[in-house]
Amino acid sequence: MVNGESMILEVAIALITLHFAVPIAYYATVIKWMKRPWPDVANADLPSVSIIIPTFNEADVIGKRIINIAGQGYPLDKMNVILVDSSSDGTADEAERQARASGLRLSILREEERRGKAEALNAGLKLATGDVVVIADADAFWGANALPNAMSWFSNPKIGAVSCVKTPLSGNSTELSYRNLYNVLRVGESKKFATPIFHGELAAFRRDLLMKLGGFPTDIGADDSHTATRIAAMGFRSIIPENVTCAELVPTAGFSKWKVRRAQHLIQNFIKAIRLEYPSDFKPIIYTEFYLHVINPWILAAAVVLLLMNHGVQAMALLAAGLAAAAWGPYRSWMVQQLYLLVASVRNLRSKELMWDKQKKPAAPKSDL
Repeated sequence: MVNGESMILEVAIALITLHFAVPIAYYATVIKWMKRPWPDVANADLPSVSIIIPTFNEADVIGKRIINIAGQGYPLDKMNVILVDSSSDGTADEAERQARASGLRLSILREEERRGKAEALNAGLKLATGDVVVIADADAFWGANALPNAMSWFSNPKIGAVSCVKTPLSGNSTELSYRNLYNVLRVGESKKFATPIFHGELAAFRRDLLMKLGGFPTDIGADDSHTATRIAAMGFRSIIPENVTCAELVPTAGFSKWKVRRAQHLIQNFIKAIRLEYPSDFKPIIYTEFYLHVINPWILAAAVVLLLMNHGVQAMALLAAGLAAAAWGPYRSWMVQQLYLLVASVRNLRSKELMWDKQKKPAAPKSDL
């Protein structure tokens, strides 16, 4: 019995070591990638751009969102906004009023039936005429010059997609710690070749590539990330540069549900994407991120179960040490994310969450970011 408990303890320690060693080693690698130069950008004319915003009862934020877009300093004659609306609170009317005041070209496509974000994006894509298509959320706000900075990258023909560095406008310290780590990974992966995780707050794609892909995927939730990943599989770079920023409103209620849904969508992306063929520079990124999102949380869960099965002093001491370490912000943030990924994996067996209830978020900022 003692030998059996000792073996269980050894396996648990090995799993814990594996769980933490892989992400630490990957983070160290990404830090090295951060030292690489960005690809060259030519001083060329900015492309025409169509911005698609799916909306569902966003009357309280859409006006400020339109002001935020119009205030980007992008040539108005090269930009148009397509609002795909399924609201019942006057969202489209408020957007139209603010667009008229801002001189922004706005097309409104009213959906008779709400069918989900990806379906709305594809409906908007049919109306898009710009060389670049940008998808955007109604409740996120772009930093100064985010749009022209993003569009400038497309002067390099190797760049197929561009997204933003994201910062929460509100949220607890755990979320802020997570975002700091998260943004380093996204930028570092981009400097290596491409990142498989994009942000729907600002995600820009060459329209010709989108058309080759047949639009946005409708069978999974990560329409932004999966499209960026498929573009990387085509040999183009999908990047998140530091000079393209945005801020998002974080839910004041239902925060955990919001995080789990996002985790579900990323897991769906990686499970579907792992079957594709990729350029050699992208393989270490996509395969590691698949492991970190789909497999690694379960390695930690298995280790915890084994420690609980072992009633020895050493096993209990390890569990106690793990709980005590939660006082350190980065560790606490990591463990919380593992929990979200575990719950998301189980929820994906029941529902993909392709449509969801609108969650309460704080008021939009009073001025442009």
